[in-house]
Amino acid sequence: MTKPPLTIHLAAPRGFCAGVDRAIKIVEMALEKWGAPVFVRHEIVHNKYVVDDLRAKGAVFVEELEDCPLDRPVIFSAHGVPKSVPAAAQARQMLFVDATCPLVSKVHIEAARHHENGLQMIMIGHEGHPETIGTMGQLPEGEVLLVETVEDVRHVDVRDPARLAFVTQTTLSVDDTADIVAALKARFPAIVGPHKEDICYATTNRQEAVKAMAPLCDAMLVVGAPNSSNSKRLVEVGARAGCGYAQLVQRATDIDWRALEGIASLGITAGASAPEVLVNEVIDAFRDRFDVTIKPVITAEENVEFKVPRVLRETV
Repeated sequence: MTKPPLTIHLAAPRGFCAGVDRAIKIVEMALEKWGAPVFVRHEIVHNKYVVDDLRAKGAVFVEELEDCPLDRPVIFSAHGVPKSVPAAAQARQMLFVDATCPLVSKVHIEAARHHENGLQMIMIGHEGHPETIGTMGQLPEGEVLLVETVEDVRHVDVRDPARLAFVTQTTLSVDDTADIVAALKARFPAIVGPHKEDICYATTNRQEAVKAMAPLCDAMLVVGAPNSSNSKRLVEVGARAGCGYAQLVQRATDIDWRALEGIASLGITAGASAPEVLVNEVIDAFRDRFDVTIKPVITAEENVEFKVPRVLRETV
């Protein structure tokens, strides 16, 4: 039987960013240096495949520091942690390695600097997300106010409208954030923003690729985890950019084939914590059913690399 033709538009850049790459490398190098088990507080990145792979190599994932033995190394996830976590690890004389993405650390430093200058912070982010918890946890209680929507900006209760600054979660939708920033500046004209956009280069680049790809596609799949903020934003960006059907899938087994009946063109991208092996798995699943032609949609070239912490580069 002849397979129906399908053009797959493949977004580039997609998948792993430098911060995710570094975080995974940190766990692998820690296992090499100190042997198993190495403990990791929270999922190192939001991807089940990556976490399961590291678990098979000897990483143990826990939610809190109290779940770690004192005599084994512990790694903090790429999303960042509140200041109280490394302080507690130091108090317990634990060996710890911080895998916080350097772009998230930049936001932490920014928040601390504004606090030192007597400004109250407003954070644009998602409540309960580990990165938001980590950033808000850099400052004392009440010093960081969270807003998620333009509506939240109307109701946020600040100490002094003339002494405010804002930061953002690094994995948000560029367009949504622009609306919230505009609302903040309209309500608080004196508010101080970051020198450079907090939303990370990888989030921005992946969203731009999706915007370019979406109008070309009958449907779009984003390979990523349901708890991955940047992956969920890619689905939203794709739908908003004109793609009739945009769906998040963790693996090829999650594809809803009935929803894709009759398509002639498909866009595929991947969130910043999704490995390329899962993208290939999804493409192979389409090759089984369609006569596939791949067309890359390239909107940027990435060559960013972040060093791992010195403790892992030092030989014993």
